[in-house]
Amino acid sequence: MQNNTGITSVTRIAIGHLVSFTHRTTGITKQLVSFGVVLACFWNAPATGQNLADHPEVASQIKLMDAWIDAQIKEIDLPGLVIGIVHDQEVVWSKAYGHADVELATPMQVDSIFRIASHSKLFTSIAILQLREAGKLRLDDPITDHLPWFDMENPYPDAEPIRISNLLTHSAGLPRESNHPSWTEFEFPTREDLRETVSQQQTAYPSSTVWKYSNLGLSLAGAIVETVSGREYEEYVETEIMAPLGMTSSSVGVPSAEHRARLVTGYGRRWPDKPRDVMPFVDARSFDPATGLSSNVDDMLTFLSWQMRLRVEPTTQVLRANTLREMQRVHWLREDWRGGNGWGFAISHREDRDLIGHGGSYPGNRTSTQLSPTENVGVVVFTNGGDGNPGRYVNKAFEWLAPAIVRATASPTPTATADPSWTQYVGVYRSRGGERQVMILNEELVVISPRSDDPLAGKSTLRPLGEHTFKIEGTGGGPHGELARFELDADGNVRRLYMGVNYSERVP
Repeated sequence: MQNNTGITSVTRIAIGHLVSFTHRTTGITKQLVSFGVVLACFWNAPATGQNLADHPEVASQIKLMDAWIDAQIKEIDLPGLVIGIVHDQEVVWSKAYGHADVELATPMQVDSIFRIASHSKLFTSIAILQLREAGKLRLDDPITDHLPWFDMENPYPDAEPIRISNLLTHSAGLPRESNHPSWTEFEFPTREDLRETVSQQQTAYPSSTVWKYSNLGLSLAGAIVETVSGREYEEYVETEIMAPLGMTSSSVGVPSAEHRARLVTGYGRRWPDKPRDVMPFVDARSFDPATGLSSNVDDMLTFLSWQMRLRVEPTTQVLRANTLREMQRVHWLREDWRGGNGWGFAISHREDRDLIGHGGSYPGNRTSTQLSPTENVGVVVFTNGGDGNPGRYVNKAFEWLAPAIVRATASPTPTATADPSWTQYVGVYRSRGGERQVMILNEELVVISPRSDDPLAGKSTLRPLGEHTFKIEGTGGGPHGELARFELDADGNVRRLYMGVNYSERVP
């Protein structure tokens, strides 16, 4: 895929969607990825002229991610999951796992729609910054300049006034929620309810003193969008942000009938004494600016590509480039120094990587969208289980796949190639003691335990010695230093894997 400045923004988005569609619908590609077959033994063309997913090292890491995710969702009985990974304007990989509805046995699809919850705060913040660009507000405006009905009790008479910037950085000292038990009774306040009950609450801290996450704060920011623009929040965001970006599967509030048909069923967490609860659809009402948006992985990959494009190109699509860069700088550092907030965006530092994005948690939906600006890689993970923990999968994608993408774009030629005959060994092997998976990873034949949290930690590498026989290299308490042997049946198909003296049966 060509990726140069001669391609228009619209064309880039369209190409990204075409790549995503190809990866979702080409059966051969799916099979190659799923079963660990070497996608390419030779890579001679420049990386910018080929799909990144076809680069041998990237393909290997995709196989690893695929095997691990598949094993993990089965291990924890997670209803379903969708993952998407984008580099700049190219969708590298996306895949759906499990079910959108368990009872109906409806398979999860890459275009399935989820409640993306607190991702909503990003769109509210963008709307605020658009209005600032238009000269209609300032971030240091006291919120009462735009919301004269805001009369929450403040026990800190010497505190700074709550400003719009405080709402975007969660430094306003506001309660987390409105005066409604919305997350237990699943009924959010209407706009009128919010105005009438805000006086029944009081601030938790003086403004501009501590970081305190607040859904109420971003809901107030959405009310400011309505007041200043003179438009309904839902209409403003869908028209001024989603439509220009081509986010056709995204909406605010109650989705349309077409979107509802693709909306996943949300399930609560696993309990020791009962099955998962089916979670109801909940209208967030006045809390739409904090938690009411719906979207799918494709649209959020488009959202990430827009950010990567805007950070480097002199364009004014939706926002000015400088405005986005302002939003993605740390404006409030948390007390533990483990992360901070830009304007709307959450920012975290992990090892040598900064991640910019947001997560979301809604009844039966857990979601995460993260961008690594230095690597130009973004990851989106959506789940329809209350204990889905999408951050686990996002972190592994950045640990395994992102470095491979960076290396592939820098050096298109691998140093070694796998033996094509190894493909006959690729697959899952089980015994009473557990499950192993044989795959070709970075042009090596390896054995991993995909159900473990970190399958690479216990990885064994198989070095060829003779016909169907290998030397085991690894660490820990496994049979490293001993022999691995694949046993064939009368038809010449692999039926067993011996690791030392013990064996596992191949799963058909």
